[in-house]
Amino acid sequence: MLKIERKTAVTVCTRWNKLLILLLLGFQFIALEAQELGSSETPVQDQEVSQYQHWLDLMAADQSFADRSAEIGRTSAFLEFLGQGSTVFREGPVDALELYSSEIFQNNASEISWEAHYVDVSRAGDLGLTAGPLNFLADESTGQFGHLISIWQRQEDRWVLMADIVADIPGFLSLEVEPNFDDTRPVLEETAHPVMATAETNNMQMLIDRDNLFGQSINFRGGQRALLRYGLENTRVYLPGMAPAVGADAASSVYGAFLDNQLSTTNQISLTHVGGFLSASKEVGYTYGTMETLEDDSQQSFRTSYMRLWRFTASNEWKIAVEALNPY
Repeated sequence: MLKIERKTAVTVCTRWNKLLILLLLGFQFIALEAQELGSSETPVQDQEVSQYQHWLDLMAADQSFADRSAEIGRTSAFLEFLGQGSTVFREGPVDALELYSSEIFQNNASEISWEAHYVDVSRAGDLGLTAGPLNFLADESTGQFGHLISIWQRQEDRWVLMADIVADIPGFLSLEVEPNFDDTRPVLEETAHPVMATAETNNMQMLIDRDNLFGQSINFRGGQRALLRYGLENTRVYLPGMAPAVGADAASSVYGAFLDNQLSTTNQISLTHVGGFLSASKEVGYTYGTMETLEDDSQQSFRTSYMRLWRFTASNEWKIAVEALNPY
């Protein structure tokens, strides 16, 4: 009887030991799974947090710029924020520092106020764009409102203004706007993975070639189909006399209509690339220059400055994120 009890006790103890071992192995497996899951998700989460912080920093820089303009005046604020080699668009691209330093411009420049309604920024936090409504405070003529689209670069731990272009609107625009990161997320989702973007073959020359190819495409596809081919699904277009158009269908439609209104079907556009910059993370870049028609003396010419923000996509090609035109 005693032997049977001892045998039963040993059997029960053995079963408990096996159960305990299985439980411990199960906990260890769960811990390993969680660790692997965490290690795979953390870089993505960190990347988004980092990009959001860059987005916030650029938004703050643009707001600080607008506040300084209200505080010390337009020309003084621009001279504080403009970077070396910066560009503004009058009758084509001009040196921004030279223009804002000229006495003639300082004596005649209207004061302006603006607010950003859209912000985009690179993963590296060294290149970005802000855009929003603009009010010419001292100008009573038509076109006293518009949209201001600005390109920024981060240099020596501060954001500096490298280019801006205005699309005039003959009517009232409210400045009661503010940017939302949710509006930027869709273009981030269209952007190539960091490993793909940083490939050696992806460089500034590739972006310049793409810029020139888009100009050629307008000639044989027309503006609408060219932008459908070379624009993001969430591309944005800023044109004079129009509200911003967002999304491939809306943007390409108004872009095509605008160019059709300016050009005859026989006119060819000649694009002249002037400059640009590629982010260190190589998924965001911008280009600027001029487009004009090739015509004889009997035809009315069309000339416009352009400024484009591009994003490198998962299809291994550059596509237009923001297109802005300023005819002259």
